[in-house]
Amino acid sequence: MKKTVRGKGAFLRRAEDAFHRVNRAYAPPKEHQLAGHLGSLAAFTAYTGAWGAAVAMRRNRLPDRHQPLDLLLTAAAVFRLGRLLTKGSVTSPLRAPFTRYEEVSGPAEVKESPRGGGVRSTVGELVTCPFCLSVWLTTTFTGAHLLWPRATRTVTGGLSALAVADTLQLGYDCLLQKNTE
Repeated sequence: MKKTVRGKGAFLRRAEDAFHRVNRAYAPPKEHQLAGHLGSLAAFTAYTGAWGAAVAMRRNRLPDRHQPLDLLLTAAAVFRLGRLLTKGSVTSPLRAPFTRYEEVSGPAEVKESPRGGGVRSTVGELVTCPFCLSVWLTTTFTGAHLLWPRATRTVTGGLSALAVADTLQLGYDCLLQKNTE
């Protein structure tokens, strides 16, 4: 029995050594650490698995295809919620433990950078990147749509309306600026 335990320990040490070699060869130290990204991949895999398990427990039949309107509403909702969570000035208190404020970057938006090291920095990268967060939001809306389609359509419809309203606000501001030039 001790041989098996020792064998597993040796395997883990070799895997860790191999990971460190790949990490050093991939990028200079502190420039781009793969460990944090590996952790976020593991967390995302667990998150997706949890949604999959919840859907499987309901034993609902999966749809044969996506409805075009649902795709459009979900895409607009992911876009709007992703921008709000990663760039919105009013949501900066949610990001503050993981980020450092840099400057205003647009109407009601701020630019921030990840701070700290390890997990804090990795979370900081996630919460400041609308592209990164959109993967998690799409997974959330997809799972929620399978479990609670009516409620999810209500939420995605509301967020889509907000996205359209924001687009109209920005368009209106652009027109005003052009008229004053």
